Amino acid sequence: MSTALSYLAEEPILFTFLMVGVGMALGALKIKGVGFGAAMVLFTAIFVSALGESAGYEIRVPAELGTFGLVLFAFSIGNNAGANFFSGLKQGAGPILMMVVLFVVSGGAAYLVGTQLLGMDTTVIAGTFAGALTNTPTLATVGEASGDIGAATVGYAVAYLFGVLGMLIAAQFALRQAPNDTDAPEPVTHVTYRVERTDTPTLRVIASHLDGPVEFSRLRRGEEGPIWVPSLMDTIEKDDLLTVVGPVSHLPSVEREVGHRSSHSLRADRRLMDFRRITISNHKLAGMTVGQVDEELEKRWNARLSRVRRGDDDRLASPNIMLELGDRVRVVGPTLEMPKISKWMGDSAKGLTEINPIALGLGLALGIFIGELPIPLPGGADFSIGAAAGVLIIGLIMGRIGRIGPVITALPNTANLVLGELGLLVFLAQAGSNAGGQISAAFTSGEWWKILVLGFVITSVMAVGLYWTMRKMFKMGGTKLSGLIAGAQTQPAILAFANGQTNSDPRVAMGYALVYPVAMIGKIIAGYILATM
Repeated sequence: MSTALSYLAEEPILFTFLMVGVGMALGALKIKGVGFGAAMVLFTAIFVSALGESAGYEIRVPAELGTFGLVLFAFSIGNNAGANFFSGLKQGAGPILMMVVLFVVSGGAAYLVGTQLLGMDTTVIAGTFAGALTNTPTLATVGEASGDIGAATVGYAVAYLFGVLGMLIAAQFALRQAPNDTDAPEPVTHVTYRVERTDTPTLRVIASHLDGPVEFSRLRRGEEGPIWVPSLMDTIEKDDLLTVVGPVSHLPSVEREVGHRSSHSLRADRRLMDFRRITISNHKLAGMTVGQVDEELEKRWNARLSRVRRGDDDRLASPNIMLELGDRVRVVGPTLEMPKISKWMGDSAKGLTEINPIALGLGLALGIFIGELPIPLPGGADFSIGAAAGVLIIGLIMGRIGRIGPVITALPNTANLVLGELGLLVFLAQAGSNAGGQISAAFTSGEWWKILVLGFVITSVMAVGLYWTMRKMFKMGGTKLSGLIAGAQTQPAILAFANGQTNSDPRVAMGYALVYPVAMIGKIIAGYILATM
């Protein structure tokens, strides 16, 4: 055993990937249908590094490697969520404010319990606060403000483990409510209707009376008439056949406005009008909206997009959706023009995996720079939001913009997923090895049990407070809440767990990105206040 530990201490890169492989293998094991997934990389690294510390060996993943993994992960989360993040920001103001209130409550509970009931030093209390909320930048701020990084680190290390486990439990409780979520994306389907109206309205008039957006993908006049892709200016006549694509809940209103469902399938007749899934790999189209691409398709070939598939999410091709490299779109258009349309869009698998190194490199560099900028605090001290928060913010902005002139700022969905998972696993191995080394020494402190109790109180206040307020006050779905819990805890291991349980549902990343930047800043300020009291 001693030889193996000595070898791992001398080979940090080998140790990193060993923790990734072994941790993921253990994380794949499930008990009653629940497994830890990528979070097990963190716990495996904690165990091995603590074992090495007890034997006199310092087994660590280099801090620079952990930072590299963390910024890759943060950028991918932001870049994927950017397109939808800002549109939901107004609705997120309430949850963000409530999270800040809970930081104040948990910080107040930490001070009162720590000083009045347990008789602890404020530096240790502040360090325990950082560990219970698993935030290393807060620990650094506490150490600088108090001048005693050693005492703060003891509190951080002992409280850290339950800080992860406690919030994992909260995330699991949230995910148990996921089957009842009302914010799940609706499945998109198509239906053909036979028109019963005799007043020949335009499709624009029909669309204005529906329960929600749909796409009119095909129109046939007469039993054997030609099929074409209609525009909103086209009129419909009695006995026309009209194919409509849209969310299931919107289609009853189409039937109410148009006529009855028909057994005829306009999709089956592909002699003149065809449909095809095409991969967006033409860089000129990335960053354009569906509406802009539709204009070109209609002008060139009288064709139109009806659906957009990104990852496993199939959605209606609404005009405001911004297209990314690797999106698979369903195009409806003239059969003979399909080869030209495919060539124009690219239709290459390369779009699924291209990492867009220009956007990735510049985004990471700018995010790290912003994250390291000093922000002044009262008393002459200052703090920075950290590389992860800075990169996340830049990733969100770049994902929302999509394109600046010829430069595409949004990475393909699949590339973001791969880069994010790789970065996350490397970061978890580094964070675990660092915490494991500290835990071994921290538990020799005579105050370890007090720290453990205080850490339990802080984490529990946040976990219960987040779960109750988000569910009861804001009616948040369990899937999004699991991501918000991970973001409020600024803990990638919890996000990895939630993604593993939901097959990387986009709502998890939305919840995480919504609160993460504010959570990072809020914890740092709360920790500073505790350390200076």
